[in-house]
Amino acid sequence: MGEPTIDTPQDAIRPLRDDIRFLGGVLGDTIRGHEGPEVFDLIERVRIEAFRVRREEVGRSAVAEMLHGVDIAVALPLIRAFSYFVLLANLAEDIQRDRRRAAHEAAGEPPQDSSLAATYRKLDAAALDGRRVADLLADALVSPVITAHPTETRRRTVFDAQARITELMRRRQRYAENERERADLESQIRRQVLSLWRTALIRLARLRIQDEISVGLRYYDLTLFDVIPAINAEVRAALRSRWPGVELLPRPMLRPGSWIGGDRDGNPYVTADVVRQAAYRAAGVAFERYLHELVELEKTLSLSARLVAVTPEVAALAETGYPDPATHADEPYRRALHHIRARLTATAQAALGEVPPNGLDAGARPYSTPQAVLDDLDAVDASLRGSGDDLLADDRLAALRYALETFGFHLQGLDMRQNSEVHEQVVAELLAWAGVHPDYASLPEARRVELLTAELSTRRPLLGPHARLSELAAKELGIVRAAREVVETLGAEAVPNYIISMCTSVSDLLEAALLLKEGGLLDPGEPGVPPSCPVGIVPLFETIEDLGAGAATLSAALEVPVYRELVAAQGMRQEVMLGYSDSNKDGGYLAANWALYRAELDLVEVARKTGIRLRLFHGRGGTVGRGGGRSYDAILAQPAGAVRGSLRLTEQGEVIAAKYAEPGAAHRNLESLIAGTLESTLLDVEGLGPDAEPSYGIMDDLAARARAAYARLVHETPGFVEYFRQSTPVAEVGDLNIGSRPASRKPTSSVADLRAIPWVMSWSQARVMLPGWYGTGTALEEWIGGDPERLATLADLYRRWPFFRTVLSNLAQVMAKTDLDIAARYAELVDDVALREQIFGMIRDEHARTIRMHAAITGNDHLLADNPSLAESIHNRFPYLEPLNQMQVELLRRLRAGDDSELVKRGILLTMNGLATALRNSG
Repeated sequence: MGEPTIDTPQDAIRPLRDDIRFLGGVLGDTIRGHEGPEVFDLIERVRIEAFRVRREEVGRSAVAEMLHGVDIAVALPLIRAFSYFVLLANLAEDIQRDRRRAAHEAAGEPPQDSSLAATYRKLDAAALDGRRVADLLADALVSPVITAHPTETRRRTVFDAQARITELMRRRQRYAENERERADLESQIRRQVLSLWRTALIRLARLRIQDEISVGLRYYDLTLFDVIPAINAEVRAALRSRWPGVELLPRPMLRPGSWIGGDRDGNPYVTADVVRQAAYRAAGVAFERYLHELVELEKTLSLSARLVAVTPEVAALAETGYPDPATHADEPYRRALHHIRARLTATAQAALGEVPPNGLDAGARPYSTPQAVLDDLDAVDASLRGSGDDLLADDRLAALRYALETFGFHLQGLDMRQNSEVHEQVVAELLAWAGVHPDYASLPEARRVELLTAELSTRRPLLGPHARLSELAAKELGIVRAAREVVETLGAEAVPNYIISMCTSVSDLLEAALLLKEGGLLDPGEPGVPPSCPVGIVPLFETIEDLGAGAATLSAALEVPVYRELVAAQGMRQEVMLGYSDSNKDGGYLAANWALYRAELDLVEVARKTGIRLRLFHGRGGTVGRGGGRSYDAILAQPAGAVRGSLRLTEQGEVIAAKYAEPGAAHRNLESLIAGTLESTLLDVEGLGPDAEPSYGIMDDLAARARAAYARLVHETPGFVEYFRQSTPVAEVGDLNIGSRPASRKPTSSVADLRAIPWVMSWSQARVMLPGWYGTGTALEEWIGGDPERLATLADLYRRWPFFRTVLSNLAQVMAKTDLDIAARYAELVDDVALREQIFGMIRDEHARTIRMHAAITGNDHLLADNPSLAESIHNRFPYLEPLNQMQVELLRRLRAGDDSELVKRGILLTMNGLATALRNSG
């Protein structure tokens, strides 16, 4: 046999198109059989016409005319049909991605960038010193933090059906030559698609925060509980084999987090009870899984004492395994594991107040820490290996040990977050009640810092047991006290961080510290005893101005002795969160990206001067307008020294589903996070060398021009807010109660007060994607000014500098998803014709300018020349977007004309969900 070869491009995409055609046919048959020929025929005519639009055989009005005036009873199954077409196309794309990766591996091709295999090769080639590696990875952490998102409203039932269809499609691929097996699998797929069609795609009731907690936790059962520990074990083994003389990664590198239930910035529904629910339900998922695995281990580790010897440690565990000494008398491993299960049951019961499934009501002594459980499991492991039974130790037992090490009793770290304005109000009230100062809010910054420092230096509480507080202050303190309970029950990692939104000053940091003290989490210490706090205080710099001043704010805080002592109590680790969303909304895409880069450069310098270990937390959304794009590329685009083995980033909404709902995708996306972190930490990836400062100067200039162009439209054009509200579904995003959190921080129509998610999502739904590109074209065109040498300079930066290349690549991705013909349909919703023509004209002109500049700098003849997989994805999916967009415009028109029936609202919600699924990063 000859060497295996990679398929030709046409052969490579044929299986994907066959899968899409097959699944589309199954869905079509299901619709015809259950909705009747009239509905099916309309859906089919619309589908054919949408594909003709893509081929430019007919104009955009063709589909619009077919859908104009369609009865809502027909519109709803039509919207569902195209939403499911997209969902199934996504599923087929995920299978194709794994198919192509397997083909590359089978052909002996080098591993692809963003895979750990490729990263290991790069590390090997760099010949790194082990001690240097150990130092850089001393505080290693990669933490994807799951957050709620209003476009992710699909029910768990739908996710379960997707997972079953995916597995059946994989098996269908494996049995391609077995007609009987293939026919049986296709029948099963038809049953699953029928079940999917007969299941409501979204909930009718308002999404509660408890629902969002459930949505976030479902990914553990789907993928994360298995995938994360396996990756941790793999990375640790790979690095230790390369540098055997150094103890690398004593703790698992990949440890997940969540904001759902702890983020109360602008969300009035987060209460002390919600914090408890979020933490204890997560713990329940962990305990239930551990107990299940122990049951399975008891079944499989049936080794007999007549055939194998065990260590004294296992023998001691086995002595108390069962109340009856005769039960499994000669099976010490079963008895030992039963003992561990009884103690873990008692631990869960003490934490959760109930016995989880597979628990034992045995009244055993609880474990005090996850490490205590691990010690017993390690004893079982050592005993198996001591008798040569490594194969048994390396299977289910190893997976359970890695899971416990990764997830502990808490499963995921629950961050708390609140706006600095709220902190100020509450602290002012506490200080007034205690008689410390009657009007804290009136004090200048220096006096505030002085007063707060004094209060943080004493253990004396501000409040007695009978203090009378406002509803706001009582609620805020209740939340912090609930967090203290969680930490005491589940451990410090259960609530690792307290994030301060809109942090602008040292007093903002100290106010949060004072609330942690008053809630019982921060101990100020005493002479000879330093202060301590298990929760890290994390400033979030969000606007462009705050990002610019962030390093100065942090530096000033570290000069305050009490704050520096708190950082020292955290091992000199200081986390800083960078806000991608509000900076973009504030100044536009290019200006925000450069402000973030500049902020990181400045923060790295502060860390160098002050001796802290800086950890950056990237508040990235799904879409490019909120920091989205390929995570691996984004990590490599960070400035030198900004990663240092540690990275946290938010994962949101339908992006979570795309990344983590299926094991293969979850593994691929999580390993790309670690691959990027290792490369950015251990290798020189910036690539500018002595050209760094001149390059930074160019970006300063470009960012200023881009921000000015963006401001001329968004902040300075009269009537822009009205245009935005009428030409996008932003009002409906708030009115339809898609998420638990209000669309605005305040009851106002100001862009500044609007949350970034509805801002970006609304432009995405209308296919403008404005936050992901506007202003960049003007900046580039003005700076080049027709000078070929300046154009060559930018082309050179594009080739050499990962940051600039990633900025333009992400811009291209988002612009490829724009459709100004569709956007023009949304613009028709604007009543003022002159305003419509003025603003849409500005958008259209900047769009053309940006595409032109992108082509000139990159040399690419089309936007996705460097991303063929996305180009193919758009080719496959976007005809299905046409009817969803056209139907959304139709229903928005009806709603705004006074038809506020529940069916019309439901139809709009369904189109939003379908478009979010299709775009895969809409908000």
